[in-house]
Amino acid sequence: MNLDLKKQWFVLYTRPGWERKVAELLEKKHVEVYCPLSKANKQWSDRKKPALQPLFSSYVFVFITPDLQIPVRQTEGVINFIHWLSKPAVICLEEIDTIRNFLKEYDFVRLEKTSINMNDRVRIINGPLMMWEGTVVEIRTTLVKITLPSLGYALVAEISKDTPESVMSLQDLKMKAG
Repeated sequence: MNLDLKKQWFVLYTRPGWERKVAELLEKKHVEVYCPLSKANKQWSDRKKPALQPLFSSYVFVFITPDLQIPVRQTEGVINFIHWLSKPAVICLEEIDTIRNFLKEYDFVRLEKTSINMNDRVRIINGPLMMWEGTVVEIRTTLVKITLPSLGYALVAEISKDTPESVMSLQDLKMKAG
């Protein structure tokens, strides 16, 4: 088998608000697609109500071989593939699994743009610990955060104060996926 025809996860950039529609159109073409949805509070005139909305604004993930990029890109609502170094960006399977497992485990997940990743070596440049070096680790009893290095985002979920035992390490999430 030619290695160039191996299926990989790619990221599509869609028209704003078209994530679900693009996913539906691609499924009709028998393309494996993943449009992560998270609960969010929708504000109505008289109340707030939880509703599912795309976690990644204008992004849909597709599991395809490179030879299917042109037909996928020609789908209505698709603008283009997300590119990295002049090639369509490939997302590793572990990150897709991490997103899936995180969304199964937690409600009301949100994204944060991140430039510093877990386990990065950093140096404090201000304050009483100025010039100290260390490794980035975030531990809170009411917050779970997992970084997605290839996307430059972190998944964040608040948890109830009375259930701190529900916090899972990244290692536990990976083992649960396997």
